[in-house]
Amino acid sequence: MSSSVVIGIHAVSRRLQRAPQQCTELICADKRNPRLLQLIDQARQAGIEVRIEDRAHLTQLSGTSKHQGCLLQTLDSAPLMDFQQCLQAIGPQSLLLVLDGVQDPHNLGACLRTADACGVDAVIIPRDRAVKVNTTVRKVAAGGAESVPVIEVTNIARSLKDLQQAGVWVFGTSDGAANSLYEHDFSGPVALVMGAEGSGLRRLTMESCDHLFKLPMHGQVESLNVSVATGVCLYEILRSRSACGRA
Repeated sequence: MSSSVVIGIHAVSRRLQRAPQQCTELICADKRNPRLLQLIDQARQAGIEVRIEDRAHLTQLSGTSKHQGCLLQTLDSAPLMDFQQCLQAIGPQSLLLVLDGVQDPHNLGACLRTADACGVDAVIIPRDRAVKVNTTVRKVAAGGAESVPVIEVTNIARSLKDLQQAGVWVFGTSDGAANSLYEHDFSGPVALVMGAEGSGLRRLTMESCDHLFKLPMHGQVESLNVSVATGVCLYEILRSRSACGRA
């Protein structure tokens, strides 16, 4: 079994809460910081070894200086949910996020953070030609990578077909769509499909969607960053469901 690290106060705290059995050691740079002291207490209560080191050592271990003074050593394990389990868990108000080839770890991390805030049941990403959940993703996600299952699939288009057969309505974003985000009904189980930076949805992915919509753009820029667009879309789905009493 391989190991990995989680950095950042929010991400470390969430991992300690969600899967303490996968945590092997907490390394902190300061015993006086109240927030780090809370992490130390949390780790010790879970029976996890705690070690104090200087910040330079944490930077060396994590490969970044943006660790906020804490680093959690963890064991990699099987995903909390695989695609078949995801299909079996589909319910009347399921909400899934499908990212079709996002390359930037900061974008994936931001998407996971928003997915957690919006109650997304799982995030689906392609196994190839897309960024994986790594240390940067976990840091940016601020705990979202520990709370939202990330499922890797071999073929996005085929997986969308499987979701449709399970009763999920698949919505994709496209600049060429006839209707806007605000003209759709998001009742029932929904999968929101967002494209890669720059290129957007691939052709087969787009053809696999039940509905396509665009975000209204009234300024000079032609598009939004994928993580920003994802946040806009997810919160509109929540607003739409709340207005109908289904959120």
